[in-house]
Amino acid sequence: MDEENEKNYETVRIPVTLYKKINERIKGTGFTSVSSYVTYVLREIIAEDEEEEEKFSEEDEERVKERLRALGYLE
Repeated sequence: MDEENEKNYETVRIPVTLYKKINERIKGTGFTSVSSYVTYVLREIIAEDEEEEEKFSEEDEERVKERLRALGYLE
């Protein structure tokens, strides 16, 4: 990795035993390194959290509907 590209990354330390388990898990997959697998998993987790934050609760949805009814947009 060149110096310019290194500025876009940080180092995260994980236990050696976990590293070895991940390394075994990715054999025969499209992942080329433990780092790429861990990055993928973390992105998936963050994306799920962001999706959850964007969803309306049933209570929120009902409040919006009530407001729209009050404004005459819903019957």
